[in-house]
Amino acid sequence: MPASIIEEVGHLLDAALTWNTVTRLVCPSCGSGHVAQVLGDNGGVSYVCTACGHSWS
Repeated sequence: MPASIIEEVGHLLDAALTWNTVTRLVCPSCGSGHVAQVLGDNGGVSYVCTACGHSWS
């Protein structure tokens, strides 16, 4: 178990960065890796870049 909350947060950040690196999910508009998966209007999956606001599916 981590000795502090800072270590725990560090582990979570490492896991998140690894996930994005493995999937290579990047914004087609600006190239940022700051992408969120959201539920689309038709029930499908869409994505939105939290850096520039571009959305796509």
